[in-house]
Amino acid sequence: MAPYVNDVAVRWSDQDAYGHVNHARVVTLLEDARTGLLFDAATRAGVAAFEAGLLVATLEVRYRRPIPWTPAGVRVEMTAQDVKAASFLVAYRLLLPSANGDGGFDDAKPAATATTQLVPYDLATERPRRLTAEEREFLGLYT
Repeated sequence: MAPYVNDVAVRWSDQDAYGHVNHARVVTLLEDARTGLLFDAATRAGVAAFEAGLLVATLEVRYRRPIPWTPAGVRVEMTAQDVKAASFLVAYRLLLPSANGDGGFDDAKPAATATTQLVPYDLATERPRRLTAEEREFLGLYT
């Protein structure tokens, strides 16, 4: 299946003193991209349960090259992996605009790769819950 793709704006204030996007801001860019998948796209597909609660259980980011500010922002490609009864991974590839100026993104050299393990969570009972069949089917579109 094809990954879910979300273009995310990079703010001028995301830069650190070296002119690169600060590591903590990279996590925010990934979160912004992930909400596009798990809230916007899922809701359009008729899956609204993710909005009821998700917890980040683990997060791993591997930086491959600096991420400068650019008006084009970044592109984040996401896939669902390791979908279990009560958790799943979102895998990310954070891409920078191509150096050739064609308006595309350099998918050959991601600036960062990452994974987030997410756990569906019932806010009312304050307990993890199992994925619904609809959620599993939606995640299967991006597995």
